[in-house]
Amino acid sequence: MLEANNLVKTFIRNEKHNVKTSFNAVDDISLKVSEGEIVGIIGPNGAGKTTLLRMLGSLMKPTSGSIDINLDGTILKTEIEIKKAIGYLSGNTKLYGRLSTRELLTMAGKLYGMGESEIKLRISMIAKLLNLDSFIDNRIEKLSTGQTQRASISRCIIHDPRLYIFDEPTLGLDIISSNAIVEFMLKEKSEGKAVLYSTHYMEEAEKLCDRIIMINKGKIVAEGTVEALKEIGNSDDLRVVFGNLIGRGEDWI
Repeated sequence: MLEANNLVKTFIRNEKHNVKTSFNAVDDISLKVSEGEIVGIIGPNGAGKTTLLRMLGSLMKPTSGSIDINLDGTILKTEIEIKKAIGYLSGNTKLYGRLSTRELLTMAGKLYGMGESEIKLRISMIAKLLNLDSFIDNRIEKLSTGQTQRASISRCIIHDPRLYIFDEPTLGLDIISSNAIVEFMLKEKSEGKAVLYSTHYMEEAEKLCDRIIMINKGKIVAEGTVEALKEIGNSDDLRVVFGNLIGRGEDWI
């Protein structure tokens, strides 16, 4: 469904005395995500996870490399087609606080060109899926962190995308909200959707992911099934596996 080849993203930073230097936040990364698959991306802060996901979600252009999204044998060409195929959740999405979740979803549905009856049907389905009913008509600015995150995810899925790209969707959430999002990803996988997401929670990644991609300093250091990574990393603990692969043992976050 999604294939990226040799992705590079270069940024310019200002040093002292107006000296400019460049660095690669993402450095020659290639990956694939198939239908009915959950792929996790793990790595320390500053590893390039968010930059990578933003490029894959068509929110940021790579400096070099290519990204193809293939639906039913057709490679999507236009920006509108690509964005309609993707449900993207950023780690710092800002919502309209004075709107209710229902109003937010209605507005998002209209932006995607959905009809009124279709929007109402999707809102009803999403409300049950993510347990929104108790707060769906409350202003977003009055919601808890977990409720706001569920509202944000609901905005990403109103158009029933085929590919989900989530940047740390359960970060800082309570158990109930986190479980709702985990169960949602598993359900979408069972329906043939593809999910690519980043996380710091090793236990969550181990439970959810068909494959895991470990990155550090903009490069992939290892990828594979949980079992394969544990074997090459000489540990039953994914956190230790990653530390071993980058030479830092358990102390990598």
